[in-house]
Amino acid sequence: MRNNNGLTTIGFDADDTLWQNEQFFRLTEKRFAAMLVDHGEENQISARLLEAERRNLAVYGFGIKGFTLSMIETAIEVTDGRVPASVIAEILEAGREMLSHPIEVLPNVRETVETLAGAYRLVLITKGDLFDQERKLAGSGLGDLFDAVEIVSDKNAATYARLFSRHGDGPAKSMMVGNSLKSDVVPAIEAGGWGVHVPHELTWVLEHVEAPVAEPRFRQISDLGQLPALVESLKN
Repeated sequence: MRNNNGLTTIGFDADDTLWQNEQFFRLTEKRFAAMLVDHGEENQISARLLEAERRNLAVYGFGIKGFTLSMIETAIEVTDGRVPASVIAEILEAGREMLSHPIEVLPNVRETVETLAGAYRLVLITKGDLFDQERKLAGSGLGDLFDAVEIVSDKNAATYARLFSRHGDGPAKSMMVGNSLKSDVVPAIEAGGWGVHVPHELTWVLEHVEAPVAEPRFRQISDLGQLPALVESLKN
């Protein structure tokens, strides 16, 4: 039976909302900088890598494969084209390791999703590489709790309007929950839905925007375990 508070659909981000993700990028970035220690300080190498990632988002999209290609491009740039083949091989190996890393579900995730399942339509909405996101969902053991899964190239207001109309009763009766203000919260509110921010200690710099604190449909919780109480409070 559906609830009677007007909210019928809840979307969940995946990476760093349901399971750990960014920490593996940070560790690999440090490993990458160590490979190129003769060509710059760690912060300099990281800055060049971020520039490459920013340039390449429109070409490679989000995810580990695009990150790996950006590392290779950066290695070529900072060595003026003289990067050894052994370093390219190590970068590729680092990328493969990221693609096979065990899934670490975050605290209170399963309990929260199980609590809300059945009372609401639950939709996993994540961006990134199709194969990798499917792998992580399978490894999380959470797949059966969602009514639908959408892996998209990007998240914006049009994305949420389309998906919440497809899987729910439109954005006005929907909520998006995630760690990224830029991808999960702001565009969901722009589409007419609720946006719930669950901060993660590590969030990629390209996902940073100001919190829309003046928006009446913006909420922030410190832990996903607080979501059922928040949803319940919206009935009043």
